[in-house]
Amino acid sequence: MCYLDKILKISEPYLLKTFSKSRLDEFLKEIAYLRRLKNRDEIIKLFSETHIRFIKEDFQRQYQYVNNKLSKFIEKPDGGVKIIWGDCLKVLKGMKSESIHVMVTSPPYYNARKYSQWKNLNEYLEDMHKIIHESYRVLDNHRVFVFNVGDIFDNDNLTTKSVWGKRRLPLSAYFIKIFEEEGFTFVDDFIWDKGEVQSERYKNGNRPYPFYQYPINCYEHILVFHKHRLDNTRYPCPICGTLKVNSNTQSEIGLMSWECKNLECFQRSKSNRGKRFSLKTLMTQSHHSKEHEIPKDFIKKWRRDVLKFPPVIKINSKGKNVLGHTAPFPEDIPEFAVRMFTYKGEKVLDPFAGSFTSVIVAKKLNRIGIGIEINKEMFREISLKNIKRHFELGLFDKTPLNISEFEYE
Repeated sequence: MCYLDKILKISEPYLLKTFSKSRLDEFLKEIAYLRRLKNRDEIIKLFSETHIRFIKEDFQRQYQYVNNKLSKFIEKPDGGVKIIWGDCLKVLKGMKSESIHVMVTSPPYYNARKYSQWKNLNEYLEDMHKIIHESYRVLDNHRVFVFNVGDIFDNDNLTTKSVWGKRRLPLSAYFIKIFEEEGFTFVDDFIWDKGEVQSERYKNGNRPYPFYQYPINCYEHILVFHKHRLDNTRYPCPICGTLKVNSNTQSEIGLMSWECKNLECFQRSKSNRGKRFSLKTLMTQSHHSKEHEIPKDFIKKWRRDVLKFPPVIKINSKGKNVLGHTAPFPEDIPEFAVRMFTYKGEKVLDPFAGSFTSVIVAKKLNRIGIGIEINKEMFREISLKNIKRHFELGLFDKTPLNISEFEYE
C-alpha cells in the first residue's frame, strides 16, 4: 500500500468534516500524483503543504471584496518590486485575507508633515484604527507586524487650538492600544536611539531652575506585534502526516496546538504521547536549513532592545533634500523585519511606503517587496530613481530589475 493511502484511510473522517464533497474531490485529485512517490517523508511533507494550502484558500474565499486586478498584480511573478499608488485603506480592503507574510512601516505622524494633516488627534487615531483593522485581516496568520513610531510635540486640537495646547503626544502608547483592540498581541518594544538631538526646544539655558528643564525626544519605538487568529482547523501531524490529532492547548493566546493521536505514528514519547505541534511550528520547523539562517552578527545587533543607529541623512551640504522625503525610513528597520520574520520568496508589505525603502530592502534580501503610497506626484520620480540606483550599484541579486506599478482607483 502506498503511504498516501494509509494517510487517507486514517484521515478520512476528518477530511469529510473539513471539506465539502466537491472540495474534497478536488483535494484528492490534486494529491493523486503522490502515489508515484517512494519517499515516505516527501509524501508527508507534500500532503501537509497541499492540505494547508486548501484550508487557506477556503478561508480566503470567505472575504468577498477582493479586487481581482489588484490580486493578479500582487500574485504575478516579476522582479519582486511592486508599487501600488493609492489610499492604503482602500488598497488593503481590496487585498486577499492572510496573503502577506510580514508588514513593516512607519505611519504618517499626526500633523507632523504638510502631507499628513488631520482636524484633531481623534480623527487621526480613528483613521489609523481602520487601517490596522484591515492590516490584521491581510496579514497571514501567526505572522508579524513591525511598526516604527515616535512621540511628537503638537496640539491634539481637542480642547484648544492655541499654542498653549501643545504637548508631547505619546503616539506609541496610542498605537499599542489600537493594535491590541484589533486582535494583535504586543510582543516587543525596541528603542531606537537616534543620537544627539538637534532641536533647541526646552533648552532654556538662561533658566537653570526647577520646572524649566525637560528632555528632548531623541528616540523612536520599533514595536513588534504578533497576529494569532484562533484557528481550530485540524492540521496534519508533521511526523506521520495523518489528521488524527486532538486539540492540546493554546501555547500563546490564539495559537492552537495539537497532539497526534495516531498510535502508529513514528514518534511517541515514553509515556506514549504523540507529537505536539501547531500551524506555526509546521511553518517554522520546516525552514530549519542553511539557506534560512540569519547572520550571527545581525542577531547580535538585535539582541538588545535599545539600539543606536543614525537617521537617514537627507540634506546635503547645500541644504538640498536629496531624497525628496521629509521623513525617510532607515533600512535597519525593514531589514530587521524581513530577516527575522520571513523566508526567501515571501511577501513584504509597507502600507505607508513613502520612498519605498522597505520594498528596496525586501528586494535585496530576495523577498517580494510591495509598497502602497498615496502621494504619487510627490514620491514617484524620486522613488523610482532610488530603486534603480540600488540596482545599478549591484545591491540586488543578478535577476533583471522589473518595477511593477499599479494604480488603485
